[in-house]
Amino acid sequence: MIPRYTRAEMGALWTEANKFQSWLRVEIAACEVHAERGTIPAGAMKVIRERARIDVSRIEEIEKNVGHDIIAFTTALAETIGPESRFVHYGLTSSDVVDTANALRLKRAGELLLGDLEMLLEVLRRRAFELKDVAMIGRTHGMHAEPTTFGLKCALWYADAIRNRSRLRTATESVSYGKLSGAVGTFAHMDPEVEAAVCQRLGLKPAPISTQIIQRDRYAEFVCALAVIAGSLEKIALEIRHLQRSEVREAAEHFSETQKGSSAMPHKRNPITCEQICGLARVVRSHAQVALENIALWHERDISHSSAERVILPDACILTDYLLNKTTNLIDRLVVYPDQMRANLNASGGLIFSGPLLLELTRRGMAREDAYSLVQRHANTIWEQGGDFRKAIENDPAIVDHLPAGELDLIFDAGRYLTNVDHIFARVFTYVP
Repeated sequence: MIPRYTRAEMGALWTEANKFQSWLRVEIAACEVHAERGTIPAGAMKVIRERARIDVSRIEEIEKNVGHDIIAFTTALAETIGPESRFVHYGLTSSDVVDTANALRLKRAGELLLGDLEMLLEVLRRRAFELKDVAMIGRTHGMHAEPTTFGLKCALWYADAIRNRSRLRTATESVSYGKLSGAVGTFAHMDPEVEAAVCQRLGLKPAPISTQIIQRDRYAEFVCALAVIAGSLEKIALEIRHLQRSEVREAAEHFSETQKGSSAMPHKRNPITCEQICGLARVVRSHAQVALENIALWHERDISHSSAERVILPDACILTDYLLNKTTNLIDRLVVYPDQMRANLNASGGLIFSGPLLLELTRRGMAREDAYSLVQRHANTIWEQGGDFRKAIENDPAIVDHLPAGELDLIFDAGRYLTNVDHIFARVFTYVP
């Protein structure tokens, strides 16, 4: 598959250099709107645009002395711009710049992650149709239940990803809001029309109301959407980890010719990608907890959220990007063993057909409790002692009196469980949320 972008782009989005560049975009946009409205001279705007440069090391050096990153930023800009720098940050407070710039980065991160989801959906759809009719045993509580197909598993994961795409689209829209409303959100030093014009110029919407900050329920919604995505990816990885177990061996991660699974045991083929996905999903979920706790702040604003967001926002975005790409590659190259699936399907000696046998006996007049007890008694014997469930049924007069042996073929046919697979696929792959 050809990726729509490199993962390096997500990492670059969250560098210090890009953070300051995003701040500069907001400052320049504000200056441009002021210049258009005549608040600052057009000549000053020309100088600001031509001379404004980001010097990360210089900003960091100044911050060591002043202890304030935005002041360090504007001071460094003043050194490159000259006297016209007095118009930079005009009427703004720190969070006007920081939160509007955050919106730019979060919006782009959401777009990149939506691209990741599209690639995952493409692979899941292909593998689902490829494996639509590959029968296998379904499991509940980890125990053999009734037949299903591996294609249905992929279709289920596809449906999960469709919902995640919808959640992420909504969450990305929720964080795509800027604000330039000042220290407590009252526009005391800024015309609301300037805020609207700056946001439009940046491809954002103005927050209808804010305090000194964009309200953090927006960020929490975004990070929680990433946590749900990570949970869905863990769900896939956990399933494959089970199917790769030596006792099961129905599916497995791709294992290259040069790959090694253990320093001590040359035979090992460990599900390391799945285990990485499961482990890192926990980290993304932990960031959701922090994002939720950042919603409640003192009065119009404190900064208890700020230090935490410098960790959780880049980390959650970069990790989710990594996990989506890992999972897409996992599914794309997943090895499936239909013969082993068939063997496992038959491993219980036919016990998986107890359900339709129960239903058919009740349909033919036997009381449900009587039928259940009768079928379960034979099932328990096969479970404990081994044997062939169908033969045991054929030799029980209490059953064949209601259900002649010649009519058992349909009951003991795994295909009858799968007659609606096409119907399920039609529902899944035509659904648009």
